[in-house]
Amino acid sequence: MEMATLGSCGFILWLVFASSAVTFLATSAAGSSSLNSPSAILIQVDQSGKGDYKKIQDAIDAVPSNNVDQVYILIKPGIYREKIVVPADKPYITLGGTDATSTVITWSMGGSNLVETPTVAVLASNFVARYLTFQNTYGAGAQAVALQVAGDKAAFYGCRILSYQDTLLDDVGRHYYSNCYIEGAIDFICGNGLSLYDKCHLHSLSDVQGAITAQQRSSPTEDTGYSFINCKITGVGTSVLGRPWGAYSRVVFAYSYMSKVVLPQGWDDWNDPSKQKTAFYGEYRNYGPGSSVTERVRWSHQLTSIEAAPFLTKSWINGREWLKPLPTRFRKPSWK
Repeated sequence: MEMATLGSCGFILWLVFASSAVTFLATSAAGSSSLNSPSAILIQVDQSGKGDYKKIQDAIDAVPSNNVDQVYILIKPGIYREKIVVPADKPYITLGGTDATSTVITWSMGGSNLVETPTVAVLASNFVARYLTFQNTYGAGAQAVALQVAGDKAAFYGCRILSYQDTLLDDVGRHYYSNCYIEGAIDFICGNGLSLYDKCHLHSLSDVQGAITAQQRSSPTEDTGYSFINCKITGVGTSVLGRPWGAYSRVVFAYSYMSKVVLPQGWDDWNDPSKQKTAFYGEYRNYGPGSSVTERVRWSHQLTSIEAAPFLTKSWINGREWLKPLPTRFRKPSWK
């Protein structure tokens, strides 16, 4: 069962079972063909000292380089003041909490070098996060990334991603965000990923003229862009849906609720009219007071059903080939 459809209470009960069952599972045949459900190595992080590690980074560091096993790092509730990196040579890691509001990874760092600021930087492929908060508390005045995703095939379920400027650096690779809450004011979803946002809540903190997205596609040959499906946009002031970080920036919103925070023009060319000819900004069957297209910039696109179709399913990110179900069998690591 996908985490996105599993209630938090049910997930907590499941985790209790997983924790108590791990000793038994360690003695079973982890790769037995008689069991159809996926398995994973289980590591527990608990600040009280009752887990395998007290710090999340220590648990990640313990995973061998060039790892080929699914590793589930279960993070007990708490506020983890850490600056974390999941390195490129450690794929197949899941970071999982029980409730995003009570399991928080936080740091405070801003600056002019975007990639130096993330609270959490995911550089590895086949990464998953479930029910966690990623937070950068730096505030206004500089780039301050809460989460950088620069690995291919990364998925996020029920997470909260919080900062002010450049909150989510959706950088490189194919990514899936399901039922996530993303908050910021200026270009708070940015980068050059190929990403699907499914049932996410986007909340703008900008008082005036904020920007939700700054997608960075720089060439028509690049297979990148952001698709937002069944999402919700709220905020405290006004914002555009996006502006082009790259000349061929590509963003589509479909079946999404737009509050009055969305400015009537919808999109901005970032003071470069030449990008009006190359950026691709599309909308399809959105609703709410901010969804009216009567005053949209003329260079945006109101899509037909045929034009919208490629953006509306997991096929947009080839997700059916790599999105995996939640593990249901666990074992202790042999390398601990």
